[in-house]
Amino acid sequence: MKMLLGLALVLATLMSCQSRYEEALPPLEALKAGNQRFMSGHPVHPHETLKRLRDLKKGQDPHTVVVSCSDSRVPPELIFDQGLGDIFSVRTAGNVIGDYELGSIEYAVEHLGCKLVVVLGHEECGALKAYLGHRDGEISSDHIMSIVAYIENEEEEQALEMTDNMSLDSAVQANMKHGVKLLQSSEPILRHLAEKGEVKIVGALYNLDNGEITFMH
Repeated sequence: MKMLLGLALVLATLMSCQSRYEEALPPLEALKAGNQRFMSGHPVHPHETLKRLRDLKKGQDPHTVVVSCSDSRVPPELIFDQGLGDIFSVRTAGNVIGDYELGSIEYAVEHLGCKLVVVLGHEECGALKAYLGHRDGEISSDHIMSIVAYIENEEEEQALEMTDNMSLDSAVQANMKHGVKLLQSSEPILRHLAEKGEVKIVGALYNLDNGEITFMH
């Protein structure tokens, strides 16, 4: 019993040190470090205590907005090994960005002080599969079609259609690039802050085989 208590104390101490270390890192570096832990199979699950939750009741200050797919295989807090209050998560099928999503992102940046926005695409995305299936004549439901229509109207996807490089992976990457470009040019808040260097907007791709997240700067 004493040995178990000792191990628990050591683990708690290590997690506390890890949390303090991560808080000193810039947001992008914290995400990269967390993803490395996730990939290695040794996540530390920081900031998951009831004390952390109670502290956050006073107010939140997440360091990053992650715009990602609703896919159950892509939970940002897990694949970046972050905890309560660290990530402001905006999730839609295909990580598409409409007015409601854009308003959420602006709120996180302007009012919560997030300094980094990550548009995260992933392999085997169902929304992009639906888009490619629609091109091949398959029929989807009306509500799914609204997502497909959004993707279909993206300049990046239209440009890709004019080449011989159309594939699921290339469509996922084009969709991610569209999200980054949309946010970087969004008025009146994000473009202004990005140009001043007060917020960084980047894209990233998630590999389902090994859990690696590759950032596109």
